[in-house]
Amino acid sequence: MSYAIVGFGKIGQALAHAFARKNIEVAVASRRPAEALAPQARAIGPTVVARSLRDALEADTIILAVPFGEHREVAKALPSWKSKTVIDAMNALVPPEELDGLPSSAFVAKAFIGAKFVKGFNHLIAATLAADPIVEGGHRVVFLSSDDEDAIGPVAALAKQLGFAPVKLGKLNEGGALVHARGRIWGQLIFQDLFKKEQ
Repeated sequence: MSYAIVGFGKIGQALAHAFARKNIEVAVASRRPAEALAPQARAIGPTVVARSLRDALEADTIILAVPFGEHREVAKALPSWKSKTVIDAMNALVPPEELDGLPSSAFVAKAFIGAKFVKGFNHLIAATLAADPIVEGGHRVVFLSSDDEDAIGPVAALAKQLGFAPVKLGKLNEGGALVHARGRIWGQLIFQDLFKKEQ
């Protein structure tokens, strides 16, 4: 399984730290050329590799960490998203009427036709996401939701590999709504820093 993070701002870099901590290779890309990202990527760790957007999108699993308004540009970069898993780590700080009455992830999913689409890793602030998720004898929780039951399993496995405790919230318009930012309305679980104790 290969991984890429598209977007190399605070959230993208925080996620890159999570991969580096576990020595898992991940490509990182943004609007800037790969050479511009390379020093920062190397500083995070040897398994974090700067790539062009085109090369990064060859990964099996792609984490979207771009500003919400840029997701359509990323979607256009591939003719088909079939066989790809897309993890939406974005928050939509836009008026709800711009989302056609949908939860933000359901709106984004329409652009990534054919992809297995999962909402995840969006409810923690960057500093928390970048920190070691093993805390106080437990694991920091990440919430996952998807309309595709088959898509959640591999993303939950990745979350565990990164040291997090995945909690499945169900479909995008059900449990997913609990972690969606919509305009000035914040989902009930947004910014909740929860821990799951070892069983």
